[in-house]
This record gives sequence, C-alpha cells and structure tokens, in this order.
Amino acid sequence: MRIYADNAATTKMSKAAIEAMMPYITDIFGNPSSLYSEGQRAKEAIENARETVGRCIGASPKEIYFTSGGSEADNQALRSAVYEGKIKGKTKIITDTIEHHAVLHTLKKLEKEGFEVVYLPVGKNGIVNADDVINELDDKTCLVTVMYANNEIGTVQPIRKIGEACRRRNIVFHTDAVQAVGHIPVNVTADNVDMLSASAHKFHGPKGVGFLYVRKGVRLHNLIEGGAQERGKRAGTENVPGIVSAAAALEEAVSDIDKNTEKLTHLRDRLIKGLSEIPHSALNGDLKERLPSNVNFCFEGIEGESLLLLLDDKGISASSGSACTSGSLDPSHVLLAIGRPHDVAHGSLRLTLGENATEEEVDYIVSAVKEVVSYLRGFSPVWRDLCAGKSKFLL
Repeated sequence: MRIYADNAATTKMSKAAIEAMMPYITDIFGNPSSLYSEGQRAKEAIENARETVGRCIGASPKEIYFTSGGSEADNQALRSAVYEGKIKGKTKIITDTIEHHAVLHTLKKLEKEGFEVVYLPVGKNGIVNADDVINELDDKTCLVTVMYANNEIGTVQPIRKIGEACRRRNIVFHTDAVQAVGHIPVNVTADNVDMLSASAHKFHGPKGVGFLYVRKGVRLHNLIEGGAQERGKRAGTENVPGIVSAAAALEEAVSDIDKNTEKLTHLRDRLIKGLSEIPHSALNGDLKERLPSNVNFCFEGIEGESLLLLLDDKGISASSGSACTSGSLDPSHVLLAIGRPHDVAHGSLRLTLGENATEEEVDYIVSAVKEVVSYLRGFSPVWRDLCAGKSKFLL
C-alpha cells in the first residue's frame, strides 16, 4: 500500500485539469499576443480562464492576474501595497509570526528599505487575535497581510473580521490563501480582501501557475518588466496550458467543496483521535478552526526526519512542515511561534489528506505512526532520560 498524505506540499493533477490543458499543448499553441487566429484562440482561452477563476472566488475577471505561483503573487502584492503606501507617507506593515516564508522573507527585505513591520504573535492554538491586528491599525499603516490558512498547522485565521477593520480605515489587506482556495469557501467580496494569492498545484492544478486577485481601485506595481501581458502588470509570454488547466482544477474543486469538507473532516478527526493515543504527543493548531485535511502532531523524544524516512519505508508520504523549508535543520518557525520548545518542535509530523483518502488508509497511518514512534523512542537517549526522570516531559 502506498499512501500520499502530503497534499499541503502539492497535489496530484486532476483528470479535469489534465484534459483541459492538452489542446493548448498539442493544437492551440499560439502566442496569445499574436494577431493571427492561433494566437487569438489562445488569448480567448486565457480570458475564459480569468472569468472562471474570478467566479470561483467572488471576483471580477479584470481583478485576476495570472502568475507563476503563490510566491510570485505574494511578492507582487506586498511590494505593490507598500510602495503605493510610501507615496502617501505610510510605511507601517502589520503581519503575524506564522506567515509563509514568501511573505516573511519579503517583509524582511522591506524592513531594510525603511518600512516598519509589526509581527503579531499568535495564540497557542495558532490563530492570530483579530483585535490585536485592529488595535495596531493607525494612520501610518499601509498594509496588513495575514494568511487565510496556515500551511503547516492548518489553522484558519479570522480573515473577515480583519478585512472589515482594514476596509473601514482604507488600509490594503492582503491574504496568502494558497492553502485555502479550493479547499474551503473563499469569497473576496464578503471577506473584504484587497489582494489574495493562490497557487494551482495546491488544488489539483499544475505547478508553475497561480494567480493574484487585486480589488478594483488598488494599484498594482510591476514585479516583472517586459511586455504588455496581463494588462501590462506581469510581463512574459503567458503559460496558456497552465492557466487553462488551473481554472479547470479550481472550478472542479470549488464545486466539490461541501462534499469534500464533510468527508475530510471526518477522516481528519479520526486521524487526530488515533494519534492522540500516543503518549506524550500533542496536536498542533486549533482542534476545530483548521483545514479539513490537516493534521499536525509533535511527538516528544524523537526526530522528525527519522520519523518521515521510516514512514516512507512503510509506504506513507508525509512531511514535518513546509515543503519550502524541507532542507533546513532549524525547527519550524510556526511551531516555535505557538510555544513548542525546540526539542519538541523537531519531532513534528504533518499529514494532509487528499479527497480520495479512506478510513482504511487513515487507520493504517495511525498504526504505522504508533509503531515508528515506539521504535524510535526505543533507542533515543533523550527518551531514556525522560523516562528515567533526568529530564522533564514537556508534552
């Protein structure tokens, strides 16, 4: 048995996404900027995709800009908002400590350019307090950026309340919704979002394509200069097959959200219940305010890397956190932010289920994790010291 349980890192392309892209690889291969028929057919496909994506998130087609993925969308959104704010004398940015590195690293660079960044803490449940954000808003604030759902621990943030407050103060509000779009209902109008980033490979579309929603009236600054593509805001020949495929994948994902949410929530809670039976373990993130597919645990006395390798031997693909930092030896900044000690944070496991997951697979995962954790603790000097009373248990 082979079980893929790392859908937060990337998803398998859906049949609908593959079928949608194929004609634009084989037959309709023209450059959308060309005036002849092959190019115009490609251009029409992009505009149809733009309309589909807009409809799926409650936006106008003209508010959708296609990018290479979530990281590019995050970068363009943040830089656009702060550079526009600087023109008006506003240089304060508000965010939280568990954002994706595409946001955090960009903000660190902006700090070097003279912008002030306020990093708000999150609670032990991994959720930022909306009132903390609201209390920081002032006349110098040019941007608030809070992710819709966390990529590691799956916590869903109070986006709508934050958006309402920012709209009242006429402050740009951006959300990295890479983990949310296609998995939970997202409506940019109802949520009062000004900018939103998404990536197709998180909702069964292809890698290398995403989109940025920009509310009408919010000025977008160029990140990539060159041609006049994307209404002059994102230069470079469009990835037509990817864009068409992304739209098809998102349309399918959104149409199945209610059914998938019900199924995945049941499987998620079954998995949480099973893993909670392991002594000195702890669920990371809120029990209820989390993505339907996300389960993240810490197990005291083990190293996450060993856990992943042994689970792989048992046919289970999982992760210890963000795929974007898988080469780092440092513990997750998200787990540290919710108060997990370094030693405990190193023993983390993230499991993100797909829509085709079954109870049988969940039960197998639980059994395998229990076996591997017990095995690793069996020759761990850290665990031996804990059991001997030389060190105190933290979980």
